[in-house]
Amino acid sequence: MAATTSLTVAVFLYFITVVAGITTGLTIDTSKPTFTIDYDRNEFLKDGQVFRYVSGSLHYFRVPKPYWKDRIQKMKAAGLNAISTYVEWSLHEPYPGIYNFDDIADLEYFLQLVKDEGMYLLLRPGPYICAERDFGGFPFWLLNVVPKKRLRTDDPSYKYYVSKWFSVLMPKIDRFLYGNGGNIIMVQVENEYGSYNACDQKYMLWLRDLFKSYVGYKALLYTTDGCGYSYFTCGAIPDVYATVDFGASTKDVSQCFKYMRTTQRRGPLVNSEYYAGWLSHWREPSPVVSSYEVVETMKAMLALNASINFYMFHGGTNFGFTSGANKYESIKNRDYLPQLTSYDYNAPLDEAGDPTEKYFKIKKLLEETNFSVSNEISPVPAPKGNYGTFTMQPLVSLFEKSTQRIKPVESDVPLGFEIMGISSGFVMYETILTNDQKNVTAPVNLTISTIRDQATIFLDQVQICVIPRKYENTPISLNINSTVQKLSILIENQGRINYGNFMDDKKGIFEPVLLGNHVLGPWKMIAYPLNETSWFSTIEPQKNSVLPAFYKTQFTLTGGLTNPLDTYLDVTGWKKGVAFVNGINVGRYWPSAGPQITLYVPATFLIPQPGLNTIVMLELEGVPESLSISLTDKPLFFAPINIL
Repeated sequence: MAATTSLTVAVFLYFITVVAGITTGLTIDTSKPTFTIDYDRNEFLKDGQVFRYVSGSLHYFRVPKPYWKDRIQKMKAAGLNAISTYVEWSLHEPYPGIYNFDDIADLEYFLQLVKDEGMYLLLRPGPYICAERDFGGFPFWLLNVVPKKRLRTDDPSYKYYVSKWFSVLMPKIDRFLYGNGGNIIMVQVENEYGSYNACDQKYMLWLRDLFKSYVGYKALLYTTDGCGYSYFTCGAIPDVYATVDFGASTKDVSQCFKYMRTTQRRGPLVNSEYYAGWLSHWREPSPVVSSYEVVETMKAMLALNASINFYMFHGGTNFGFTSGANKYESIKNRDYLPQLTSYDYNAPLDEAGDPTEKYFKIKKLLEETNFSVSNEISPVPAPKGNYGTFTMQPLVSLFEKSTQRIKPVESDVPLGFEIMGISSGFVMYETILTNDQKNVTAPVNLTISTIRDQATIFLDQVQICVIPRKYENTPISLNINSTVQKLSILIENQGRINYGNFMDDKKGIFEPVLLGNHVLGPWKMIAYPLNETSWFSTIEPQKNSVLPAFYKTQFTLTGGLTNPLDTYLDVTGWKKGVAFVNGINVGRYWPSAGPQITLYVPATFLIPQPGLNTIVMLELEGVPESLSISLTDKPLFFAPINIL
């Protein structure tokens, strides 16, 4: 069997090598702008001239729209000549057939800004993007319409929805393709497919042809995969240029580039994700990649005439419920790891878009290697607002009917978020206990087979315990007396898995719940997606509220400034929840877990004097005695960890 597998892989790689290493023989109209590969000289050719890029990843969906131009200009000033971005399907089609291209989803405006700055663009439309985003950028509703384990495969239902989405997306980018006079020189097909066990070559060929039907020769199609032989056996596609990705800790960059050469004999060397930082999870220190290592490894790549894309050059923020999660079954107690609200990524431009030491060292190296740096913009850290301390007032408990903005769903069995059409947030599962279920003389075990991702147990609105996902299907002992009426289970969706082979990550409870030997039910399910917050203004603060509860404060900005400054919401002393600034969900906070303590609040979310600003927080587990929060001028994190 091993010999047969090796032969199959060898034949497949030879096929890719032959196809990718020669011209196709098809006629290309040279009267139009062209971006091609010179396989003889191992170079990119832009309009027939040798071209090399140093690019940086910037995700429009992680940065407020008014800041896009600032971030693009700072990247150009560092010497970059291109920008790379993913396209997030879930943002643009949150529900089937309902499309969004407004505000932070205004992709065409973003592409135009990049073009106006004279920068080229590497577009990564997925359809899967990973990106540490909820469900890897897939819309949640795909879990309802694609069979289990059939995402990213040749499954007809999956391909149908991809085709339908591309029929909306691709015409929007057509005018930006380089061959049409635009600035998109390269378009990525799929994303690190070699890291996915499906290894469905029929699907990859189908997807390649779908891309070709829209892109043609107006931009270069490419793939990217990790630094390893196995990644390229499944991730590379015939007639699509294969590139590699690796980070600053790589001691021998030539070894990683050899995997490209195994796939295709000739062509320019490319690192499509050069990790100048790294991602962060809750309950873990934030990783740090040293500036020295970033520059030294970059020097080695430039000496080989490689093109480079920094991942990330500016990370931004996972506002709302957009952050994803990882799952590592092979590592004890790390089976499910949700990611932070901050996507600072230890990038050259930090979460607020300020330049770091890493930024200036990269700029210096690019200037020394004859890239065009700009001194028209000399980025310096922008001032931040230190607006003081405010006292939150109890607003309303989650148990109050006024918080129910969606009609509850009733069912004999518990239903998951997806089947109820709920993308994010929370669902309260409630059942009335019968006399038989309460007729016990000793503690009784409650067993919840699926907890996706955290369950808080209440008996008659009194919190009993919190059960994280890793303890699902573990019996929990409860003392239940004859006076108890209602069992409530609040389920928090902490983010769908975005990478690897566990992406069929449905949320909520969707298997029977047992109390002793009794199967509980029927159930009433109350959803709190928290995607609409105007109703906060209709509720008057109370003297106290039963947790989980909403808290509120209102204030006018101090300092006499006409324009607000970026600031950070410091929730020290609070345990865990979600914060809203003037109705905008700025993300999850969880200082009891760390490492992130503060939430970034862009100035564009604030109302200048004399307007009234409102902060609302949904606190799940515990509040400080002072009920205070503050808006400070510095981010606060637990001590980082150096990963190099």
